[in-house]
Amino acid sequence: MRVLVIEDDRETAHFLQKSLKESGHSADVAGDGETGLSMAQGGPYDILIVDRMLPRLDGLTVVKTLRTEGNRTPVLILSALGDVDDRVKGLRAGGDDYLTKPYAYTELLARIEALARRAIPEEQETKYAVGDLVLDRLSHRVTRAGEPIQLQPREYRLLEYLMKNAGQVVTRTMLLENVWDYHFDPQTNVIDVHVSRLRSKIDKGFDRPLLHTVRGAGYMVRDGAV
Repeated sequence: MRVLVIEDDRETAHFLQKSLKESGHSADVAGDGETGLSMAQGGPYDILIVDRMLPRLDGLTVVKTLRTEGNRTPVLILSALGDVDDRVKGLRAGGDDYLTKPYAYTELLARIEALARRAIPEEQETKYAVGDLVLDRLSHRVTRAGEPIQLQPREYRLLEYLMKNAGQVVTRTMLLENVWDYHFDPQTNVIDVHVSRLRSKIDKGFDRPLLHTVRGAGYMVRDGAV
């Protein structure tokens, strides 16, 4: 998921950004309401995490403005105000969920994943399959020939993107922008290393490789030789 965290407490914002990235998601941070609103309007984001008390523009105003403009991105509101009336105000402002501080990160992660599942249109694929390799986007479970494959968060995102574009060449630039969130080539072998690890997990021990290197172009997941 691509997540926007609108939080003025730098320590909290840094923690959320770091934790979300370690969980395999992309996270941007805005330190005040006006900046957060502008970034949300420029999107697209899969989830917005909005602190209620923000400088320059409070969190509820940010959410109300987005909803008035027709922005339907799921919003999780964070607040130290936990009374029933406060939660009701947050939900009526357009929030989809409301989490009271202090909170456990595992609960926050579970809540935004639940919001993301609800936001997936019915016609959008929730599973990708190439040959006997299956990736379930809802459970984050990957199997080949029915056997589970354990992937690190970045490996999962890499495979998900490759399978989403199965049968098509995926370039290094596409991977840097969509899996690593880099808009430049850092001149490292980070992609090669991760592709190599991913290939060893999904192809090792099988007669038919699914992850192919297209020389001079990029990579491709397909059932059969390139």
